[in-house]
Amino acid sequence: MKTILNLIWLIFGGFWLAMSYFLAGILCCILVITIPWGIASFRIAGYALWPFGRMVVDKPGGTGVASAVGNIIWIVVAGIWIVIGHVTTAIAMAVTIIGIPLAIANLKMIPVSLMPLGKEIVPTNRPFASNYR
Repeated sequence: MKTILNLIWLIFGGFWLAMSYFLAGILCCILVITIPWGIASFRIAGYALWPFGRMVVDKPGGTGVASAVGNIIWIVVAGIWIVIGHVTTAIAMAVTIIGIPLAIANLKMIPVSLMPLGKEIVPTNRPFASNYR
């Protein structure tokens, strides 16, 4: 079922959403001081491409003050606008019955899009990031 939902997601918006995160990551990496946001944007792009069967968790061991400050800057500069985009497209997707799971997946991306630093994307069958170290 996850594969079918991921394929439908890919066709009806996931590809373009992932490409926008990927381009934002390239832009952030060009501007050297914003490389941490670029790396986070690449991570979100992969998640936006194939979201079903994966989830966002906090990185183990805490992320520190630098990530907290970076997330606050990100919220002010881009996070709010990305969240508005996710909510808007989720509302549009929820109009049809087939689109309801896609809308839920779109809303599921809001936390990582709002505060990308200090997050990790892992498979849902292993929700603890420490399993991958």
